[in-house]
Amino acid sequence: VRPRGFTLIEVLVVVVIVGIISAVVLLSANLVDNDGGLKQEARRMASLIELSSDEALLQGRDLGLEFMTNGYRFVEFDPYLDQWHEITGDKLREPRHLPPGIRLELAIEDRRVLLKDDPMTTGSKDARKTERANDREPSYAPHALLMSSGEITPFDLAILRDADRREFSVRVTPAGNVEVHDGADDER
Repeated sequence: VRPRGFTLIEVLVVVVIVGIISAVVLLSANLVDNDGGLKQEARRMASLIELSSDEALLQGRDLGLEFMTNGYRFVEFDPYLDQWHEITGDKLREPRHLPPGIRLELAIEDRRVLLKDDPMTTGSKDARKTERANDREPSYAPHALLMSSGEITPFDLAILRDADRREFSVRVTPAGNVEVHDGADDER
């Protein structure tokens, strides 16, 4: 009796079946964890806000948080120069850019704030337009304040992914509590 091997067609059928099963498993795993990026970003932001608020209180520094459509940055108030400036040399508070396809929407006192794509600083195009219109030095202020007194500007920040309309939000309450909410749970 001659030993029989597999034919080329049998091998190809097995490879196709294994490929289909692998694709289904990978897609299923991706669907189960499709909120991971949004949730992680929301938790990271909430932790940074809490940490920065605590440090502002302990160190007597006034910090601010500026939001853009695709990221955010922390700024610090310099009382000697009477102006806000970007924090440099601090890995935790360096400007953060969101992954492509994710954007931010901000609401303060239940009113939506129009966010820009780039940070608003004294040297920016928008500030120069304001300066020319008013013939005076433009004033800059971040969207949210983390004061040395322990106070935090209350706000609602939605972290959205347009591809599947998923949303997580970071809320700072008037009492200064920082909360992360799943947009899907809020709709139920």
